[in-house]
Amino acid sequence: MRLIVGISGGSGAIYAVGLLQILKLLGVETHLVMTRMGEDVVKYECGLDRGDLMEFVKQSYSYDDLYAPIASGTFKIDGMVVIPCSMKTLAAISTGYSDNLLSRSADVVLKEGRKLVVVPRETPLSTIHLRNMLELSKAGAVIMPATPGFYTNPQSISDIVAIMAGKVLDAFNIEHDLTDRWGEERKVGER
Repeated sequence: MRLIVGISGGSGAIYAVGLLQILKLLGVETHLVMTRMGEDVVKYECGLDRGDLMEFVKQSYSYDDLYAPIASGTFKIDGMVVIPCSMKTLAAISTGYSDNLLSRSADVVLKEGRKLVVVPRETPLSTIHLRNMLELSKAGAVIMPATPGFYTNPQSISDIVAIMAGKVLDAFNIEHDLTDRWGEERKVGER
């Protein structure tokens, strides 16, 4: 499995960092692209910079490098997740405005009929936000707001991150045991 992970400037960078760590553990090849604001939010919220994330990815690209392999449909990729997805990035993707590598890569994933998952992190949502999400959904994207379920009784922020990472992995049919599934009981102490 080969995925692009896009990180834009919405709050919730911890979801992206956790997902990258899990994808590495599962042996998924990841290609990272971050907007400038995405880099700033990772630094502000997680205390990490691009270099810190390199241990979890096969390749990282500059957001303005439109010559990068992931900007082309000929680069074989299974899909892309934008986590977190700012409303600016959501608007760019939903309108096909490919002014940077993140939005261009998402555009390519859609045009090639591959899976695109966007994890918007904003509240409340305006009519404009909802319209952009609807347009992306019509284009085939999976809209997965960062709203974890609490029926698994999470005990920590790491548990909440695992819930969202598990949802993303499910969208790509990647097997995992990050969280309990409804109707399945685990033995005490199992995790």
